[in-house]
Amino acid sequence: MAENHLVRCSTKQSGDRARVTHIGGTNSDGTAWKMTEAEALAGIKSGKLKFYVNVESDGKSRGIWLGVDQKQGRECLTTTGEGADPSALLGLPDCP
Repeated sequence: MAENHLVRCSTKQSGDRARVTHIGGTNSDGTAWKMTEAEALAGIKSGKLKFYVNVESDGKSRGIWLGVDQKQGRECLTTTGEGADPSALLGLPDCP
């Protein structure tokens, strides 16, 4: 069974097209976690890890799952499902 993780922050690389390089959050014991995009992609593809972000819509918060997408010939993290906001990861606060 996959471990579910709430993503609360992201590290971005700026340029012509901003992209996420790391994601992070908080473990149940209060400690912080952070991993590279490549580690997160591998975890999703192996079925061991699942990630989601909380988004606000109409005054309500709901979780949106992350998945794997292809952009410009490389794999990247993206939001999936109904109402998915592709900029949700880029809009998160920067990871420490």
